[in-house]
Amino acid sequence: MAIALDANLVDRLVREALAEDRAHDDATTSALVPPGQRGRGAIIARAPGVIAGLAFARSAFLQIDADAAWQPSTADGDSVSRGDTVATVEGSLGALLRAERTALNFLTHLSGIATATAAVIRLLDGTGCRLRDTRKTIPGLRLAEKYAAQAGGAETFRTDLADAVMIKDNHLAAVRTRGLGIVDAVRLARETNPGLRIEVEVTSLDEAREAIESGAGELLLDNMTPAEVRPIVEFAANRDPRPLLEASGGITAVHAREYAEAGVDFISIGAITHSAPALDLSLNTAAT
Repeated sequence: MAIALDANLVDRLVREALAEDRAHDDATTSALVPPGQRGRGAIIARAPGVIAGLAFARSAFLQIDADAAWQPSTADGDSVSRGDTVATVEGSLGALLRAERTALNFLTHLSGIATATAAVIRLLDGTGCRLRDTRKTIPGLRLAEKYAAQAGGAETFRTDLADAVMIKDNHLAAVRTRGLGIVDAVRLARETNPGLRIEVEVTSLDEAREAIESGAGELLLDNMTPAEVRPIVEFAANRDPRPLLEASGGITAVHAREYAEAGVDFISIGAITHSAPALDLSLNTAAT
């Protein structure tokens, strides 16, 4: 599922961030920078990484100065080295200073996600296993953060609760109060949501067998060790059609390849969105 950033969403999020920062009421810039003074800014990478979120930076500058000239030197998904120019912008110097923090907040955060994601992708190289993002995102920034993860090489199973069926432990607990099991849960989900993909969370080989025999197209192997994953991979291999297998729960970059080599199709890591450190980028400005 490819994530596309809608321009209206980008502009709305940036507008709210600028309002939060009271950018138009910047006390320092109002006191020190004449309204007619022109300037040029360059966004510079201070560390190696992967860029994501250029549209947000562009929107921040243009919302303060509609005549600003934005020139990207990179594209989302590009790798940069320390010292590389990411983009330049020319216009009102005051506007550049007012928009600077909002532009960098979006760009450093989203580039940090892309960078963290790309690091895991490199660890999976040659295994055939792919990386999925999760819904562990900052409220309001879901699409932006998933877009950034995709810029780093991740894939998306669902963007929200309506995109696909994910039968988790709490759902199974609910149906079990009625004397039902995994097979019944999959049947009810399929009857209610024809055409949607169905993934079942399992925590043991017995649950995995039941989910596979129910006809679930995908299994989420939750909080299982690579050693616990392998028998499920072997059991699933003999099924036709073979369900897709995703390992999740507490997986870090340290163990990512071990899970991949256990034979799963996907691993999912919430940390690539909820805990990715910001990529170090700065805006150097000068009066012109």
